Amino acid sequence: MDLPQANLDPEFRITRTSHVVLTVKDLAASRDFYTEVIGLVLTAEEGDALYFRGVEEACHHSLVLRKGSEPSCARIGMRIFTERDLDKAKAVFDAKGCPTAWVKIPHQGRTLHVTDPVGTPLEFCASMPVMPRMITSFRQHKGGSALRLDHYQILTPEVRKACEFYMSLGFMLTEYIAPSGGNDLRGVFLQRKGNPHDIVFFNGIGPRLHHFAFLAPEVHHLLHACDVAGQMGLGSRVDRGPGRHGPGHAMFVYFRDPDGHRCELFNTHYQVIDVESEPAAWDPADPNVSFPWGPPARRSWFEEATLFKDTPVRDPAIKPNPMTLEKYLSIEKA
Repeated sequence: MDLPQANLDPEFRITRTSHVVLTVKDLAASRDFYTEVIGLVLTAEEGDALYFRGVEEACHHSLVLRKGSEPSCARIGMRIFTERDLDKAKAVFDAKGCPTAWVKIPHQGRTLHVTDPVGTPLEFCASMPVMPRMITSFRQHKGGSALRLDHYQILTPEVRKACEFYMSLGFMLTEYIAPSGGNDLRGVFLQRKGNPHDIVFFNGIGPRLHHFAFLAPEVHHLLHACDVAGQMGLGSRVDRGPGRHGPGHAMFVYFRDPDGHRCELFNTHYQVIDVESEPAAWDPADPNVSFPWGPPARRSWFEEATLFKDTPVRDPAIKPNPMTLEKYLSIEKA
């Protein structure tokens, strides 16, 4: 496999996944879901916007919900180390032909909007107001006790192009999915903060936001979140799992919020900091990629995702053909 090479000395420093901005139709229903099921802390409620953070997060928000007529994702956010890095970032993106604009965003320092080469709308900032960490306020922990925003997964018909772009910015490739004997990348896991991923790209109709993921403290928090969802009459919003991933090896459960946005709770990570670490390769024909044990996900898990606002989507050259629960059951029945 001919893999892109990481830029070990990037012109500016992206540090981590930071925040995601979603449009929802019912703020009250979304507030209950994210506080009671996922376990986020409501930082602020201002007009038609809600700001949330995880229980160990010190920055003002990692999830922003804005009221709108149709569900969508406005932007996915990443942090840049310093204001000086932010200025360097704009110059680099401009040189790469990526559309950029300075914008004013509540509760963030100077913010840069960028569209990456595969159409993903991004938002970069170097600072936010600092809030109290709630990590030791145990009586206020609810649902899945979500600790912090960890990563995004994006569907795109241009996985290799996305991989090359982000690796040119200093992202490291930790794992990838590709058929043996070729250069067809079907999925890539890219990181900046030293664990398996900050952003993941999978082959599919896109660009679309497949999910965003919060780290949970223990496996029992995943189960507790499911129990709370069931008690609230939201049991059908458990989208997949609990289960274990192949790539990344984490235990997980996925939920669909009241507007259909997909949110993952997961635990466990491994460390990826040393530059000599080789990315792990997975063959999409290997069932351990998507379901090392238990049945595979429903077809909707592979095909449904959140549209980015005002962003056209394109079909991939090679249409995904994963093992779905529907196929699995038909084979078992036969």
